[in-house]
Amino acid sequence: MKKELVKLHHVRSKKDFPELKLEENEYVELAIQRSKLGIIFIWGAAGIGYLALLVALIFLETGAVKGATASLNGFAKSYLYLIILILFGIITIAALVGSKVYKSNRLYVTNKRLIHHCANSLFSKSVNIIELLSIEDVSFKQDNIADHIFKLGTIRMATIGDETTYTFKYVNTPKDELDAITHLVHVEKEKTKRRHRRPGEEREYDDEDYEDEMTLPSAKTETQVLAEQPTPTMPLDTQPPAQNIQPQPKSIQELNESLS
Repeated sequence: MKKELVKLHHVRSKKDFPELKLEENEYVELAIQRSKLGIIFIWGAAGIGYLALLVALIFLETGAVKGATASLNGFAKSYLYLIILILFGIITIAALVGSKVYKSNRLYVTNKRLIHHCANSLFSKSVNIIELLSIEDVSFKQDNIADHIFKLGTIRMATIGDETTYTFKYVNTPKDELDAITHLVHVEKEKTKRRHRRPGEEREYDDEDYEDEMTLPSAKTETQVLAEQPTPTMPLDTQPPAQNIQPQPKSIQELNESLS
């Protein structure tokens, strides 16, 4: 990719993802988020809690269970109403916090690295940065029946050397994302191989990706060019034959003798 286009992608990525600290000429290729089904499950659980509190409130108001609320005075009922209100607030806050933490988990794939933002709570966060060169394997797995039903799973990224495995859970079946990550890893490794080849080995370049690696020969001065040119020689068979030149007479007497 040409340098001007790389710089344009870099500027756009810094604008779209200000939370990332991108290096020079680095830009985001993919931004993978968790499945939206997780948000639905969180608020579904909150809805069940709301429903339970509503049923309890109805029992208090109507006395549906005989004798259950008959002996309660006004102070006791007010105390129960306060507890229901507090529980309602706790469920709402828990749902909001859970949604925020769930959305905070993201996986960014740049042209150089994988950046994993991991959050377990509001106060427990971490950032894992994995160089594309250190990735040995990228895979996707589903652990249970629910994953197959809802088409969810976990992306697994294994690194070279220390054999550390990073996971990104609750992702929709990411076939296209896996292919893209595998391709980026392959491209980065090929670039590194080409940069570190020995001088005697055959070296192929791509005009767009590797034009910055090619060096032009230094310009030679006119004197150096003339010095390197061979001196022209005339073949022996093309050289003109030697001519016999007679000496010129010095006087009239010598001229008459030569004529006679």
